[in-house]
Amino acid sequence: MSDWSQTNTVLTAGFAQIPKGTTLYEVSTVVGCVLIIDVDKEVICDASFTFYMDKTSDFLAGLLRGRSVANGMAEITPVVQDRFLGPGQGAVLQAIRGAVERFMEKKRQS
Repeated sequence: MSDWSQTNTVLTAGFAQIPKGTTLYEVSTVVGCVLIIDVDKEVICDASFTFYMDKTSDFLAGLLRGRSVANGMAEITPVVQDRFLGPGQGAVLQAIRGAVERFMEKKRQS
């Protein structure tokens, strides 16, 4: 467990509906994404997802750690599309996008 109190980080979250008719929808109707972002560097420090199986969340978190959000989803989308081939890929990207957009909106207000 990391001590985020010693760094300039924020926690942001995004959510998206999982498409009906997918196996994943039978387990959960929504996917959530939590990102911890370094405010100064605009880089994802850690991530977590609301998947039933931890491996999925761990894998996605590994893909996102160290990725820049300075240009929105530009660095994130191709990696997730290429490496996460699970059902609900679009919902995962939408949840990440929601979290990133929330961070960017707050940054613009500061």
